[in-house]
Amino acid sequence: MARTPLTGTRIRERRTALAVRQADLARASGISPAYLNLIEHNRRRVGEALLVRIAAALGLDLETLSEGAEAALFDWLREAASAQGRAATAAETERIEEFVGRFPGWAALLADRQARVAALERTVEGFSDRMAQDPFLATTLHEVLSAITSLRSTAAILVESDAIDPAWRSRFHRTIHEESLRLSNTAEALVGYLDTLDEAESGLSSPQEEVEAWLAALGFHLAALETARPPEPAALIAGVAELASSAARKLAAGHIARAQADAQALPLKPFLHALGEDGAEPARLAARFGVPLPQVFRRLASLPVAAGPSPVGLVVCDGSGSFTFRRPMPGFAVPRFGAGCPLWPLYEALSRPMQPIRAVIEMAGRVPQRFLTYAICQPVVPGEFDRPLVLEATMLVLPAPAERSQPARPVGVACRICPRIACSARREPSIVA
Repeated sequence: MARTPLTGTRIRERRTALAVRQADLARASGISPAYLNLIEHNRRRVGEALLVRIAAALGLDLETLSEGAEAALFDWLREAASAQGRAATAAETERIEEFVGRFPGWAALLADRQARVAALERTVEGFSDRMAQDPFLATTLHEVLSAITSLRSTAAILVESDAIDPAWRSRFHRTIHEESLRLSNTAEALVGYLDTLDEAESGLSSPQEEVEAWLAALGFHLAALETARPPEPAALIAGVAELASSAARKLAAGHIARAQADAQALPLKPFLHALGEDGAEPARLAARFGVPLPQVFRRLASLPVAAGPSPVGLVVCDGSGSFTFRRPMPGFAVPRFGAGCPLWPLYEALSRPMQPIRAVIEMAGRVPQRFLTYAICQPVVPGEFDRPLVLEATMLVLPAPAERSQPARPVGVACRICPRIACSARREPSIVA
Protein backbone atom coordinates (compact mmCIF):
# COMPACT_ATOMS: atom_id res chain seq x y z
CA MET A 1 0.00 0.00 0.00
CA ALA A 2 1.56 3.29 -1.09
CA ARG A 3 1.70 5.93 1.61
CA THR A 4 3.41 9.31 1.52
CA PRO A 5 4.63 11.55 4.33
CA LEU A 6 1.41 13.56 4.01
CA THR A 7 -0.92 10.69 4.84
CA GLY A 8 -1.49 12.40 8.20
CA THR A 9 -2.93 15.42 6.43
CA ARG A 10 -5.53 13.23 4.81
CA ILE A 11 -6.38 11.57 8.14
CA ARG A 12 -6.84 14.96 9.79
CA GLU A 13 -9.03 16.31 6.99
CA ARG A 14 -11.20 13.18 6.90
CA ARG A 15 -11.60 13.21 10.69
CA THR A 16 -12.55 16.88 10.64
CA ALA A 17 -15.03 16.37 7.82
CA LEU A 18 -16.69 13.56 9.79
CA ALA A 19 -16.75 15.71 12.97
CA VAL A 20 -14.79 13.10 14.94
CA ARG A 21 -12.78 14.33 17.94
CA GLN A 22 -9.09 13.61 17.95
CA ALA A 23 -9.28 11.96 21.37
CA ASP A 24 -12.13 9.66 20.23
CA LEU A 25 -10.25 8.60 17.11
CA ALA A 26 -7.08 7.97 19.11
CA ARG A 27 -8.98 5.83 21.62
CA ALA A 28 -10.69 3.81 18.86
CA SER A 29 -7.34 3.30 17.11
CA GLY A 30 -5.53 2.18 20.25
CA ILE A 31 -3.02 5.05 20.41
CA SER A 32 -2.64 8.18 22.51
CA PRO A 33 -4.08 11.54 21.40
CA ALA A 34 -0.55 12.99 21.43
CA TYR A 35 0.72 10.33 19.04
CA LEU A 36 -2.28 10.82 16.74
CA ASN A 37 -1.59 14.55 16.77
CA LEU A 38 1.97 13.89 15.59
CA ILE A 39 0.66 11.62 12.82
CA GLU A 40 -1.88 14.18 11.66
CA HIS A 41 0.84 16.82 11.41
CA ASN A 42 3.03 14.43 9.41
CA ARG A 43 5.66 14.16 12.13
CA ARG A 44 5.31 10.39 12.46
CA ARG A 45 4.91 7.85 9.69
CA VAL A 46 1.91 5.59 10.09
CA GLY A 47 2.34 1.82 9.71
CA GLU A 48 0.09 -0.51 7.76
CA ALA A 49 -1.59 -2.07 10.81
CA LEU A 50 -2.26 1.30 12.44
CA LEU A 51 -3.62 2.75 9.21
CA VAL A 52 -6.06 -0.16 9.02
CA ARG A 53 -7.31 0.61 12.54
CA ILE A 54 -7.64 4.33 11.82
CA ALA A 55 -9.56 3.68 8.60
CA ALA A 56 -11.89 1.29 10.44
CA ALA A 57 -12.46 3.84 13.22
CA LEU A 58 -13.39 6.47 10.63
CA GLY A 59 -15.63 4.01 8.79
CA LEU A 60 -13.58 4.36 5.61
CA ASP A 61 -11.90 1.94 3.24
CA LEU A 62 -8.17 1.60 3.64
CA GLU A 63 -7.67 2.83 0.07
CA THR A 64 -9.44 6.08 0.90
CA LEU A 65 -6.52 7.08 3.12
CA SER A 66 -3.87 6.04 0.58
CA GLU A 67 -2.62 7.72 -2.55
CA GLY A 68 -3.55 4.68 -4.59
CA ALA A 69 -7.27 5.45 -4.41
CA GLU A 70 -6.65 8.96 -5.76
CA ALA A 71 -3.95 8.17 -8.29
CA ALA A 72 -6.12 9.28 -11.22
CA LEU A 73 -7.01 12.50 -9.39
CA PHE A 74 -3.32 13.16 -8.72
CA ASP A 75 -2.45 12.49 -12.35
CA TRP A 76 -4.96 15.06 -13.60
CA LEU A 77 -3.70 17.63 -11.08
CA ARG A 78 -0.09 17.01 -12.11
CA GLU A 79 -1.13 17.53 -15.74
CA ALA A 80 -2.90 20.76 -14.81
CA ALA A 81 0.20 21.97 -12.97
CA SER A 82 2.46 21.06 -15.88
CA ALA A 83 0.53 23.44 -18.12
CA GLN A 84 1.93 26.33 -16.07
CA GLY A 85 5.54 25.65 -17.07
CA ARG A 86 8.50 23.87 -15.55
CA ALA A 87 9.08 26.28 -12.65
CA ALA A 88 5.46 26.13 -11.55
CA THR A 89 5.34 22.37 -12.03
CA ALA A 90 8.21 21.70 -9.64
CA ALA A 91 6.70 23.94 -6.97
CA GLU A 92 3.11 22.78 -7.28
CA THR A 93 3.46 19.04 -7.74
CA GLU A 94 5.25 18.74 -4.41
CA ARG A 95 2.10 19.98 -2.65
CA ILE A 96 -0.56 18.14 -4.64
CA GLU A 97 -1.33 15.64 -1.88
CA GLU A 98 -1.61 18.39 0.71
CA PHE A 99 -3.96 20.28 -1.62
CA VAL A 100 -6.12 17.18 -2.08
CA GLY A 101 -6.16 16.53 1.66
CA ARG A 102 -7.13 20.08 2.60
CA PHE A 103 -9.47 20.91 -0.27
CA PRO A 104 -10.84 17.65 -1.72
CA GLY A 105 -13.78 19.38 -3.39
CA TRP A 106 -11.67 21.96 -5.18
CA ALA A 107 -9.15 19.27 -6.13
CA ALA A 108 -11.88 17.11 -7.71
CA LEU A 109 -13.28 20.14 -9.57
CA LEU A 110 -9.86 21.12 -10.93
CA ALA A 111 -9.12 17.53 -11.96
CA ASP A 112 -12.51 17.31 -13.69
CA ARG A 113 -11.77 20.52 -15.62
CA GLN A 114 -8.38 19.21 -16.66
CA ALA A 115 -9.97 15.97 -17.84
CA ARG A 116 -12.43 18.05 -19.86
CA VAL A 117 -9.55 20.02 -21.41
CA ALA A 118 -7.82 16.77 -22.35
CA ALA A 119 -11.02 15.48 -23.97
CA LEU A 120 -11.37 18.70 -25.98
CA GLU A 121 -7.75 18.44 -27.06
CA ARG A 122 -8.46 14.94 -28.37
CA THR A 123 -11.44 16.36 -30.27
CA VAL A 124 -9.21 19.01 -31.82
CA GLU A 125 -6.76 16.27 -32.81
CA GLY A 126 -9.58 14.41 -34.52
CA PHE A 127 -10.78 17.55 -36.31
CA SER A 128 -7.24 18.36 -37.42
CA ASP A 129 -6.76 14.84 -38.74
CA ARG A 130 -10.07 14.87 -40.55
CA MET A 131 -9.77 18.35 -42.05
CA ALA A 132 -6.31 17.48 -43.37
CA GLN A 133 -7.30 14.18 -44.98
CA ASP A 134 -11.09 13.81 -45.31
CA PRO A 135 -11.96 13.90 -49.05
CA PHE A 136 -15.54 15.00 -48.33
CA LEU A 137 -14.37 18.05 -46.42
CA ALA A 138 -11.78 18.89 -49.06
CA THR A 139 -14.39 18.72 -51.84
CA THR A 140 -16.97 20.69 -49.87
CA LEU A 141 -14.52 23.44 -48.91
CA HIS A 142 -13.48 23.67 -52.57
CA GLU A 143 -17.14 24.16 -53.49
CA VAL A 144 -17.46 26.92 -50.89
CA LEU A 145 -14.38 28.73 -52.17
CA SER A 146 -15.55 28.35 -55.77
CA ALA A 147 -18.97 29.85 -54.99
CA ILE A 148 -17.41 32.72 -53.02
CA THR A 149 -14.99 33.50 -55.86
CA SER A 150 -17.82 33.54 -58.40
CA LEU A 151 -19.93 35.83 -56.22
CA ARG A 152 -17.02 38.19 -55.62
CA SER A 153 -16.14 38.43 -59.34
CA THR A 154 -19.75 39.03 -60.38
CA ALA A 155 -20.33 41.62 -57.67
CA ALA A 156 -17.10 43.42 -58.62
CA ILE A 157 -18.28 43.75 -62.23
CA LEU A 158 -21.62 45.23 -61.13
CA VAL A 159 -19.97 47.69 -58.76
CA GLU A 160 -17.12 48.84 -60.99
CA SER A 161 -19.09 49.16 -64.25
CA ASP A 162 -21.58 52.01 -64.46
CA ALA A 163 -22.97 51.32 -67.92
CA ILE A 164 -23.99 47.67 -68.30
CA ASP A 165 -26.39 46.36 -70.87
CA PRO A 166 -29.69 45.42 -69.16
CA ALA A 167 -29.52 41.90 -70.54
CA TRP A 168 -26.01 41.39 -69.11
CA ARG A 169 -27.06 42.97 -65.82
CA SER A 170 -29.92 40.48 -65.63
CA ARG A 171 -27.46 37.63 -66.29
CA PHE A 172 -25.16 38.86 -63.53
CA HIS A 173 -28.08 39.08 -61.11
CA ARG A 174 -29.10 35.55 -62.05
CA THR A 175 -25.51 34.36 -61.49
CA ILE A 176 -25.42 35.96 -58.05
CA HIS A 177 -28.71 34.29 -57.17
CA GLU A 178 -27.57 30.86 -58.38
CA GLU A 179 -24.16 31.08 -56.71
CA SER A 180 -25.77 32.26 -53.48
CA LEU A 181 -28.01 29.19 -53.49
CA ARG A 182 -25.00 26.94 -54.21
CA LEU A 183 -23.03 28.52 -51.38
CA SER A 184 -25.98 28.24 -48.99
CA ASN A 185 -26.64 24.58 -49.83
CA THR A 186 -22.96 23.65 -49.62
CA ALA A 187 -22.52 25.45 -46.31
CA GLU A 188 -25.65 23.74 -44.95
CA ALA A 189 -24.32 20.33 -45.99
CA LEU A 190 -20.94 21.11 -44.43
CA VAL A 191 -22.48 22.22 -41.13
CA GLY A 192 -24.69 19.12 -41.07
CA TYR A 193 -21.67 16.94 -41.68
CA LEU A 194 -19.68 18.59 -38.91
CA ASP A 195 -22.64 18.29 -36.54
CA THR A 196 -22.43 14.53 -36.85
CA LEU A 197 -18.88 14.50 -35.53
CA ASP A 198 -18.82 12.68 -32.22
CA GLU A 199 -16.75 14.37 -29.53
CA ALA A 200 -14.44 11.39 -29.10
CA GLU A 201 -14.37 9.80 -32.51
CA SER A 202 -15.15 12.57 -35.00
CA GLY A 203 -18.23 10.94 -36.49
CA LEU A 204 -19.11 8.13 -38.87
CA SER A 205 -18.37 8.53 -42.55
CA SER A 206 -17.65 4.98 -43.76
CA PRO A 207 -18.98 1.44 -43.28
CA GLN A 208 -15.84 0.57 -41.32
CA GLU A 209 -16.57 3.36 -38.84
CA GLU A 210 -20.13 2.11 -38.45
CA VAL A 211 -18.77 -1.31 -37.47
CA GLU A 212 -16.30 0.22 -35.03
CA ALA A 213 -19.05 2.34 -33.44
CA TRP A 214 -21.20 -0.77 -33.00
CA LEU A 215 -18.34 -2.67 -31.39
CA ALA A 216 -17.44 0.28 -29.17
CA ALA A 217 -21.00 0.29 -27.80
CA LEU A 218 -20.47 -3.38 -26.87
CA GLY A 219 -17.07 -2.78 -25.31
CA PHE A 220 -15.58 -4.65 -28.31
CA HIS A 221 -16.74 -7.91 -26.72
CA LEU A 222 -19.32 -10.16 -28.36
CA ALA A 223 -20.57 -12.20 -25.40
CA ALA A 224 -22.84 -14.33 -27.60
CA LEU A 225 -19.77 -15.89 -29.24
CA GLU A 226 -18.56 -17.37 -25.94
CA THR A 227 -21.40 -19.92 -25.83
CA ALA A 228 -21.20 -23.51 -27.07
CA ARG A 229 -23.61 -22.74 -29.91
CA PRO A 230 -23.12 -19.12 -30.97
CA PRO A 231 -25.86 -17.53 -33.10
CA GLU A 232 -25.45 -16.82 -36.78
CA PRO A 233 -23.82 -13.47 -37.68
CA ALA A 234 -27.07 -12.28 -39.28
CA ALA A 235 -28.87 -12.68 -35.93
CA LEU A 236 -26.28 -10.57 -34.13
CA ILE A 237 -26.44 -7.65 -36.53
CA ALA A 238 -30.19 -7.65 -37.18
CA GLY A 239 -31.75 -4.33 -36.21
CA VAL A 240 -28.47 -2.74 -35.09
CA ALA A 241 -28.85 1.04 -35.49
CA GLU A 242 -25.13 1.70 -35.94
CA LEU A 243 -24.97 -0.63 -38.96
CA ALA A 244 -27.01 1.58 -41.25
CA SER A 245 -25.53 0.51 -44.59
CA SER A 246 -25.43 -2.88 -46.27
CA ALA A 247 -21.66 -2.53 -46.60
CA ALA A 248 -21.33 -2.06 -42.83
CA ARG A 249 -23.46 -5.14 -42.17
CA LYS A 250 -21.27 -7.16 -44.53
CA LEU A 251 -18.11 -5.98 -42.75
CA ALA A 252 -19.71 -6.74 -39.37
CA ALA A 253 -20.54 -10.27 -40.47
CA GLY A 254 -16.93 -10.78 -41.50
CA HIS A 255 -15.73 -9.46 -38.14
CA ILE A 256 -18.11 -11.79 -36.30
CA ALA A 257 -16.83 -14.78 -38.25
CA ARG A 258 -13.23 -13.95 -37.39
CA ALA A 259 -14.08 -13.23 -33.73
CA GLN A 260 -15.91 -16.57 -33.53
CA ALA A 261 -12.82 -18.38 -34.84
CA ASP A 262 -10.70 -16.54 -32.25
CA ALA A 263 -13.09 -17.54 -29.45
CA GLN A 264 -12.99 -21.20 -30.52
CA ALA A 265 -9.20 -21.27 -30.73
CA LEU A 266 -8.80 -19.36 -27.45
CA PRO A 267 -11.74 -20.32 -25.16
CA LEU A 268 -12.55 -17.63 -22.63
CA LYS A 269 -11.98 -19.49 -19.33
CA PRO A 270 -8.71 -21.22 -20.31
CA PHE A 271 -7.47 -18.01 -21.90
CA LEU A 272 -8.24 -15.93 -18.80
CA HIS A 273 -6.51 -18.57 -16.66
CA ALA A 274 -3.42 -18.39 -18.87
CA LEU A 275 -3.61 -14.61 -18.79
CA GLY A 276 -3.53 -14.70 -14.99
CA GLU A 277 -0.45 -16.94 -15.02
CA ASP A 278 1.56 -15.45 -17.89
CA GLY A 279 0.21 -11.90 -17.92
CA ALA A 280 -0.47 -10.03 -21.16
CA GLU A 281 2.57 -11.53 -22.88
CA PRO A 282 1.41 -12.32 -26.43
CA ALA A 283 4.36 -14.57 -27.30
CA ARG A 284 3.82 -16.81 -24.27
CA LEU A 285 0.08 -17.00 -24.87
CA ALA A 286 0.57 -17.81 -28.55
CA ALA A 287 3.03 -20.61 -27.71
CA ARG A 288 0.76 -21.95 -24.97
CA PHE A 289 -2.26 -22.29 -27.25
CA GLY A 290 -0.39 -22.91 -30.50
CA VAL A 291 -1.99 -20.00 -32.38
CA PRO A 292 -0.56 -17.10 -34.43
CA LEU A 293 0.29 -13.84 -32.66
CA PRO A 294 -2.38 -11.77 -34.47
CA GLN A 295 -5.05 -14.09 -33.08
CA VAL A 296 -3.77 -13.47 -29.55
CA PHE A 297 -3.73 -9.72 -30.22
CA ARG A 298 -7.35 -9.77 -31.36
CA ARG A 299 -8.45 -11.95 -28.45
CA LEU A 300 -6.80 -9.65 -25.89
CA ALA A 301 -8.59 -6.69 -27.47
CA SER A 302 -12.00 -8.42 -27.40
CA LEU A 303 -12.14 -9.71 -23.83
CA PRO A 304 -14.80 -8.50 -21.37
CA VAL A 305 -13.80 -5.18 -19.86
CA ALA A 306 -13.61 -6.53 -16.31
CA ALA A 307 -11.60 -9.60 -17.31
CA GLY A 308 -8.92 -8.54 -19.75
CA PRO A 309 -6.12 -5.97 -19.61
CA SER A 310 -7.44 -2.45 -19.48
CA PRO A 311 -7.07 -0.23 -21.34
CA VAL A 312 -6.12 -1.92 -24.58
CA GLY A 313 -5.90 -0.78 -28.19
CA LEU A 314 -5.72 -2.62 -31.50
CA VAL A 315 -4.92 -1.43 -35.02
CA VAL A 316 -5.03 -3.58 -38.16
CA CYS A 317 -3.98 -2.48 -41.65
CA ASP A 318 -3.44 -4.10 -45.02
CA GLY A 319 -0.31 -4.04 -47.17
CA SER A 320 -1.06 -0.52 -48.41
CA GLY A 321 -1.19 0.83 -44.86
CA SER A 322 -4.96 1.42 -44.98
CA PHE A 323 -6.77 0.70 -41.72
CA THR A 324 -9.13 -2.25 -41.67
CA PHE A 325 -9.83 -2.10 -37.92
CA ARG A 326 -9.23 0.36 -35.10
CA ARG A 327 -9.83 0.09 -31.39
CA PRO A 328 -8.55 3.35 -29.86
CA MET A 329 -7.45 3.65 -26.24
CA PRO A 330 -7.27 6.73 -23.99
CA GLY A 331 -4.15 8.78 -24.62
CA PHE A 332 -3.15 6.82 -27.72
CA ALA A 333 -4.44 8.72 -30.72
CA VAL A 334 -4.86 6.67 -33.87
CA PRO A 335 -5.24 8.91 -36.94
CA ARG A 336 -8.35 8.14 -38.94
CA PHE A 337 -6.90 9.27 -42.27
CA GLY A 338 -3.29 8.96 -43.34
CA ALA A 339 -0.25 7.92 -41.37
CA GLY A 340 0.90 9.07 -37.95
CA CYS A 341 3.93 8.65 -35.70
CA PRO A 342 2.09 6.43 -33.16
CA LEU A 343 1.83 3.80 -35.91
CA TRP A 344 5.56 3.46 -36.56
CA PRO A 345 5.70 -0.06 -35.07
CA LEU A 346 2.78 -1.11 -37.28
CA TYR A 347 4.40 0.15 -40.48
CA GLU A 348 7.77 -1.21 -39.39
CA ALA A 349 6.12 -4.62 -39.17
CA LEU A 350 4.87 -4.19 -42.77
CA SER A 351 8.46 -3.76 -43.91
CA ARG A 352 9.56 -6.89 -42.03
CA PRO A 353 6.89 -9.59 -42.52
CA MET A 354 6.77 -12.46 -40.02
CA GLN A 355 9.13 -10.69 -37.58
CA PRO A 356 7.50 -9.76 -34.23
CA ILE A 357 8.22 -6.21 -33.10
CA ARG A 358 8.01 -4.93 -29.52
CA ALA A 359 8.45 -1.21 -28.87
CA VAL A 360 7.74 1.33 -26.12
CA ILE A 361 6.54 4.67 -27.45
CA GLU A 362 6.08 7.93 -25.56
CA MET A 363 3.22 10.13 -26.72
CA ALA A 364 3.91 13.86 -26.54
CA GLY A 365 1.75 15.96 -24.23
CA ARG A 366 1.83 18.07 -21.10
CA VAL A 367 2.38 14.81 -19.24
CA PRO A 368 3.94 12.37 -21.75
CA GLN A 369 2.32 8.94 -21.73
CA ARG A 370 4.09 5.66 -22.47
CA PHE A 371 2.60 2.68 -24.28
CA LEU A 372 3.86 -0.83 -24.92
CA THR A 373 3.20 -1.99 -28.49
CA TYR A 374 3.41 -5.42 -30.10
CA ALA A 375 3.22 -5.67 -33.90
CA ILE A 376 3.55 -8.34 -36.54
CA CYS A 377 2.78 -8.66 -40.24
CA GLN A 378 1.64 -11.94 -41.78
CA PRO A 379 0.12 -13.05 -45.10
CA VAL A 380 -3.63 -13.54 -44.94
CA VAL A 381 -3.86 -15.87 -47.94
CA PRO A 382 -1.35 -18.46 -49.21
CA GLY A 383 1.21 -17.02 -51.60
CA GLU A 384 0.77 -17.71 -55.31
CA PHE A 385 3.11 -17.35 -58.26
CA ASP A 386 2.68 -14.23 -60.39
CA ARG A 387 0.42 -12.61 -57.80
CA PRO A 388 1.25 -10.05 -55.10
CA LEU A 389 1.43 -11.28 -51.53
CA VAL A 390 -1.62 -10.15 -49.51
CA LEU A 391 -0.33 -8.92 -46.14
CA GLU A 392 -2.01 -7.80 -42.93
CA ALA A 393 -0.24 -6.03 -40.07
CA THR A 394 -1.66 -6.05 -36.53
CA MET A 395 -0.54 -3.92 -33.58
CA LEU A 396 -1.60 -4.40 -29.96
CA VAL A 397 -1.31 -1.39 -27.63
CA LEU A 398 -1.06 -1.70 -23.84
CA PRO A 399 -0.04 0.72 -21.07
CA ALA A 400 3.73 0.61 -20.56
CA PRO A 401 5.09 -0.81 -17.29
CA ALA A 402 5.85 1.68 -14.53
CA GLU A 403 9.61 1.13 -14.70
CA ARG A 404 11.40 3.21 -17.31
CA SER A 405 14.48 1.08 -17.89
CA GLN A 406 13.62 0.51 -21.55
CA PRO A 407 14.11 3.54 -23.83
CA ALA A 408 10.99 4.86 -25.53
CA ARG A 409 10.46 6.25 -28.99
CA PRO A 410 9.18 9.84 -28.78
CA VAL A 411 6.12 10.34 -31.00
CA GLY A 412 3.29 12.82 -31.46
CA VAL A 413 -0.24 12.59 -32.76
CA ALA A 414 0.47 14.40 -36.03
CA CYS A 415 3.06 16.93 -37.17
CA ARG A 416 0.51 19.73 -37.30
CA ILE A 417 -0.30 19.54 -33.58
CA CYS A 418 2.87 17.89 -32.23
CA PRO A 419 4.85 19.92 -29.64
CA ARG A 420 8.14 18.13 -30.49
CA ILE A 421 9.41 21.03 -32.57
CA ALA A 422 12.94 19.66 -33.05
CA CYS A 423 11.80 16.29 -34.43
CA SER A 424 13.96 15.20 -37.36
CA ALA A 425 11.01 13.40 -38.98
CA ARG A 426 8.77 16.49 -39.07
CA ARG A 427 6.85 16.84 -42.35
CA GLU A 428 5.11 20.18 -41.76
CA PRO A 429 5.28 23.07 -39.24
CA SER A 430 3.33 22.70 -36.01
CA ILE A 431 0.53 25.10 -35.17
CA VAL A 432 1.39 24.77 -31.47
CA ALA A 433 5.00 25.92 -31.90
